Amino acid sequence: MALLAEAGERARVLAGGTDLLVQMKEGRRKVALVVDVKFIPELNELCYDPADGLWLGAAVPCYRIYSNAAVAHAYPGLIDAASLIGGVQIQGRATLGGNLCNASPAADSIPALIVHSAVAVIAGPAGRREMPVEAFCTGPGRTVLGPDELLVALHLPPPRPGFGAAYLRFTPRNEMDIAVVGAGASLQLDERGETIVAGRIALGAVAPTPLYVQEAERALVGRPVREADAAFAEAGEIARAAARPIDDMRGTAAQRRHLSAVLTRRALRNALARSLASLKGVEQ
Repeated sequence: MALLAEAGERARVLAGGTDLLVQMKEGRRKVALVVDVKFIPELNELCYDPADGLWLGAAVPCYRIYSNAAVAHAYPGLIDAASLIGGVQIQGRATLGGNLCNASPAADSIPALIVHSAVAVIAGPAGRREMPVEAFCTGPGRTVLGPDELLVALHLPPPRPGFGAAYLRFTPRNEMDIAVVGAGASLQLDERGETIVAGRIALGAVAPTPLYVQEAERALVGRPVREADAAFAEAGEIARAAARPIDDMRGTAAQRRHLSAVLTRRALRNALARSLASLKGVEQ
């Protein structure tokens, strides 16, 4: 933090470097000081406890997340995203902390983190503070971090029986591509698996920041599982209305709005299947 404070806006933190190094080589990022945090123990901590949830250091690479059997079982929606970031070689270095701090509107991990109710743990000269991930990004490439602050870790609450989450994206290619639209969804069912008691939806690549579609919850909460298709269709239309996309080389605004509804419905169906499977696991 002292190094960051000394160099100010010209300093950058290096975790995986899969975004930063490319930006520097292309001249899009002028940096006077690079602070390598890959070997700080706390930033490399990956700890899952069924009672406390998942503590994920900001420098933990993707491959360590999806290769951890306990984490993969508890957070399959997070694994959906971690296994899509770049190709296998990129996943050996890329971190979810770095993906969040890069603050791309099309980031794969951020919608997944949002629907898991993840919290960012930030350290600075004044101490530590916590921030819901949905409030972390303030614009393309911009975050709430001050020039002398550092993202230390992400905390995901423990999934309860009846919880399920999923992330989907649409791209022209399967690997090494940026999402045209990404959609994350999570559901919490009651103990009988008959009613939806909570739900979260987040979209990527349809607004200046990853978008938490909080208003979609009203289409989900309190709805019987037997009416899930109708509830998911309503939530999809709310997601479509919330999207604020642009036309660019990867897709048109109209296509992105359409995909927002389609991917939201599909992600919700996947989340529901996982919610019901988690309850069956409890029964067994």
